[in-house]
Amino acid sequence: MKIAFVTDSGSGISPEFWKENGIYSLPLQLSSGAETFQENETISHEDVISRLKNDEVLKTSMPAYGRIQDLFDTLKAQGYEGVFAVPICKGLSGTLDAMESCANQAGLVFYGFDCYSTAVLQAHCILEAKKMYEAGDSIETILAKLEKIAKSADTILLCSDLQHMKRGGRLTPMAAALGGLLKIKPILHDNIETDGKVDVLDKVRTMSRAQDRVIDRLKKIGVTPEYDITVAHVDALEEAEAYAKKISAALGGAKIRIIDLVSAVSAHTGLGCLAVQVFDAQNEPVTVYDKQTQMTIGE
Repeated sequence: MKIAFVTDSGSGISPEFWKENGIYSLPLQLSSGAETFQENETISHEDVISRLKNDEVLKTSMPAYGRIQDLFDTLKAQGYEGVFAVPICKGLSGTLDAMESCANQAGLVFYGFDCYSTAVLQAHCILEAKKMYEAGDSIETILAKLEKIAKSADTILLCSDLQHMKRGGRLTPMAAALGGLLKIKPILHDNIETDGKVDVLDKVRTMSRAQDRVIDRLKKIGVTPEYDITVAHVDALEEAEAYAKKISAALGGAKIRIIDLVSAVSAHTGLGCLAVQVFDAQNEPVTVYDKQTQMTIGE
C-alpha cells in the first residue's frame, strides 16, 4: 500500500526539513485578536517571543480544516492509498480527529498515532514510523513500537509566569493571585497517564526546588543516560543551560540537547518557561533537532 506520512508543526521543526524527508507537515494556527497566523509560514518563533514580550495573549488551534482536506485530496490524486499521521497529541488539539475525518472523506485508509505530547517525541515517532514502513515492517509492528516509546515518555513544564497563564485562561484569577503571593511554582506534565492533557504534577515554592523535584521524577520513572533528553525554554537560554547541566550531572553525564520550546506550547506558558522531555528512543539515535539545537550538554 502506498502510504503518505503526515505530521504538523507541533514538533517545532521547519517545513523544509519535513519536505526533505518525504513527510507532509501542516501548520498549526496561532491567533492574536482578529489576526490568525500559520505557524512557520506567516509567523516565526521569534515573532511569537516578540509578541509575548509585548504581553499579547496568543491562542492556538489545529491546522485549518480546509488545508487538511486539500492535502488529503491531493494525496489521493497522486495515488496514495493511505495516510499515517502523528500530529500534536489529542489531549492538546483536535488535529488527529480532523485528519481522520478528512482521510475518510478522501477515501484514504487512515492510521493515526497519539504520541500523548508534542515536540521531539512527535518528530521521532513520525520519522521512526516512516523508516520502519520503508523497511517492510507492518503497521501493527510500527504502532506497537511507537506505543512502547510513548509509554516511556514524560514532558515536564516549569512555568514562571502565572499571570500569563491567567490571561490565557489557563488559571483562574484567584489561583494566579495566590500563586504570585505565595511564590508557588507549579510543576506541570503530560504523558500517556494524563492522556496527553496538561496536569499538575506538584507545587513548590522555588524554581530550584521545582528543578530538584523534576530530577527526582526522572529518576523515579527510570530515565537513564541512554534516553533521549531535551531541555526546552521560552527566551531563557542561560537558565536552560544551567538546568540541563543539573539534570546531566544527576543522571550520570547524560547527553541533553537544548532547544526553543515549540511555539504552540510557548504561547500558553509564557516567557521564562523551562521544559524537559524524555523518552526511550529504543536504541534509535534521534538527530532530527541537530539544526535547531542551540547547545548540547553532557557526554
